[in-house]
Amino acid sequence: MNHSTYYHCPFSKAITESHSLSESIWIITDFAYTLLGEGKKRKVVLTLEENNTKPKEEANMLAIFKDNLVNPPEELNSPASLNSSKRSKLPNEILQEFQSYNPSNAFSMSFGNDALLAYSPSNKPSIHNGFCVLDNIHCIFLGSLNNLSKLIKQYGLSKGTNDAMFIIEAYRTLRDRGPYPADQVLKELEGSFGFVIYDNKDGTVFTASGSNGQIELFWGVAADGSVVISENLELIKASCAKSFAPFPAGCMLHSGHGLMSYEHPTRKMKPMPRTDSEGFMCGANFLVDSQSRKSMMPRVGSEANWAPWGGSQA
Repeated sequence: MNHSTYYHCPFSKAITESHSLSESIWIITDFAYTLLGEGKKRKVVLTLEENNTKPKEEANMLAIFKDNLVNPPEELNSPASLNSSKRSKLPNEILQEFQSYNPSNAFSMSFGNDALLAYSPSNKPSIHNGFCVLDNIHCIFLGSLNNLSKLIKQYGLSKGTNDAMFIIEAYRTLRDRGPYPADQVLKELEGSFGFVIYDNKDGTVFTASGSNGQIELFWGVAADGSVVISENLELIKASCAKSFAPFPAGCMLHSGHGLMSYEHPTRKMKPMPRTDSEGFMCGANFLVDSQSRKSMMPRVGSEANWAPWGGSQA
């Protein structure tokens, strides 16, 4: 007479996560027969513990800046965060959350209490990103520039210059010489991109997102008022409660001058109220206000070139 032995494998989840179903059954069955004894005529009935946990999407970049470096718009900070079941987090907690997305290959850099950058190379071959440091200027770049070769020649750079290195060189040109307004420099970039620069020497933050919106960035406000930027929406949600929004495409953010559209530099940005599926007020979306117009200061000298950001007409 055959007897059935019901055996629950306590580590089956780990096996099924790393093997196919057929391989998992073979491994666990072999273990069960070894445990029970092959000489016994028994029918082994296995119950596998299913892995119902949805794997996290990878997170490639995280930037956190205290409000003394970047003062976020008031409309990005939602009062609903105070009453949300999920509270916003402090920078060290947000970094831990980022590292949980990338336990094996993430690294981070802290700059006192003012700034934090974290980066993880993508495991997907179709996604290009990079991290670069030059003269105490740090850049995290996502995406690719289609006209990189042309830009390298235009700026007189070496052929081995990659996307992140070029962005740093373009930033240094704006900072030190300012031959063009910043909006004009960004308009020359062709492709899908998003980047964050932190100039540790000057304490300057410079962020921009491509106009086609294919590389999405998100920003929010941490528990201590810091600005948080990442391409991973779930990370931003977990970090900033309701105080977050998409970073607007075709726009740039600078420490001293805030948010502006580099496609329409003479227009102001207008906050648009936004609610989530539960009806709670979230951080506002920011759109170009076509009815507004900025007064542009005349530029005199390289420092003034950098200060007003742009002088070209929309």
